[in-house]
Order: sequence, then structure tokens, then C-alpha cells
Amino acid sequence: MTLLRRTLRADLPCRLLTFALFATAWELYARERGGLLLPTCTETARATVALLGEAELWRALYVSNQALLLGFALALTAGVPAGIVLGRFRRLERYADVYVNILLVTPMAAVIPLLVMSVGVGTVSRVVIVTVFSVVMVLVNSRAGVRQVDPTLIEMARSFGAGERQLWARILLPGALPAVMTGVRLGLGRAVTGMVVVELLMVSDGLGGLILTYRGLLKAPFLYGTIVIILMEALLLISVARWAEHRLTRWARTRTAGGYR
Repeated sequence: MTLLRRTLRADLPCRLLTFALFATAWELYARERGGLLLPTCTETARATVALLGEAELWRALYVSNQALLLGFALALTAGVPAGIVLGRFRRLERYADVYVNILLVTPMAAVIPLLVMSVGVGTVSRVVIVTVFSVVMVLVNSRAGVRQVDPTLIEMARSFGAGERQLWARILLPGALPAVMTGVRLGLGRAVTGMVVVELLMVSDGLGGLILTYRGLLKAPFLYGTIVIILMEALLLISVARWAEHRLTRWARTRTAGGYR
């Protein structure tokens, strides 16, 4: 917790300065070149504050976050074990690698209509799409975490009579944890993207439906305000994931600072 506070305090002035420069540039450009579709920074800020007092926003947040939480939970449940197993058993990975690569390179926005036609329009389709968006990041990083475990540690443990269960408990899982937590953080960002994209393209509900409504009514400040709220939620979730990563992988940073790596 102390390390996290130090990091936040060290980064805070730079972040505030960067935000001030960005807000100033946005304000000046919108006043000079903006119009009906480009509000100023101050107009967006006022609209964001007004939205936070609207019941419609909180209903949209509730609907969207249902799909986000369920879909990301499924991504973790499937992605972490699958990635760890593929990283450990190379022969199994040879059969599954092509499907992992397909998930990596496939443009997910193009797959959304197929998934919606397969499972229907509703919560199930949104949950499935959030899972598909995020699971690949969790899986790939979990696989990489197992691969980066020092082979000499495994050989040493085997020479002392360690079995497969002891290898998993004492070496493989702890060694893979930093990469797994990185995958959780990256997957969470992808999950938020999937949550919004499916609502914009196919299921006009939740936060995506709110964006479409304000766009149709040409309420640009409220449109931008909704996007700001989505970004704030995403940054908050990623910050929580980063905090959990710092807490769970403190030993890895201690070893690195002590010169063991």
C-alpha cells in the first residue's frame, strides 16, 4: 500500500499537468473550430455533472455492468486455467495454438453480428461478447507467465523429489502470477470495450444506447459526458486491478530489487 501511495504521489503532478494541457487545448480548439457536434471542455464537464444526477444514467450503468461483470468473470474462469495448462503442456498447445491466434487476429466488431444471431439479443449475447473480447488477453498472458518460469527451478525441485502438485503449488503458479495479473488488467480494458461496442452496434441498451440517443438528439455535451463517464469507470477498474496486482505480486518486486533476477 505504501508503494502504491508513493507511485500515485509521484505521478500525480505529471497527470494533472497533462490533463490541464489537454483540457486547455480542447477548450481553445472547440471555441475556435467547434460547433454543434463539438462542445467545449467546460460544456462537457457541466453535462457530465448533470448526468451523474440522472436516473437514466444509473440505469444504463446497471444494465451495462451486468454484462461486464458476468462476461469478465467467465473470461477469468476460462482464460486463466486454459492459459496455465497450455503454457505447461506444449503438446496440447500445438493443437490449440491456431485457435488462440484466431482469437488474437479476428476483428471482434465483425464477429458481433454472428454472435448476436447465434445467441439472440439480450443479456446473454452481451455477456458472451464481453467474454470473447477479454478472454484472449487473460489466456495469452497466463500462458506467457508459465513459460517465463525459470526451468532450472523446475529441475532443481524435481531433483529434490517434488511431484507435479508441488511444482504447481510452489513454483509454476507463484511464478506465473505477475503475468496473470497483467492479463487480468489488460483483459479488463478489453471487456469494457466489448461492453460498449456491442451496445453501439447491435443491442441499443445501456451506456451504448445512451450514446446513440444523445447522438440522435444532437446533444453533443451529453454525448461526450457519457463517454467521459465510461472512461472514468474504465480507469477506476484498471486502477483497482493494478492495486491488486501490486498487492499480490509484491514478492516479485522485492526479489527484483534485491538482485535475485
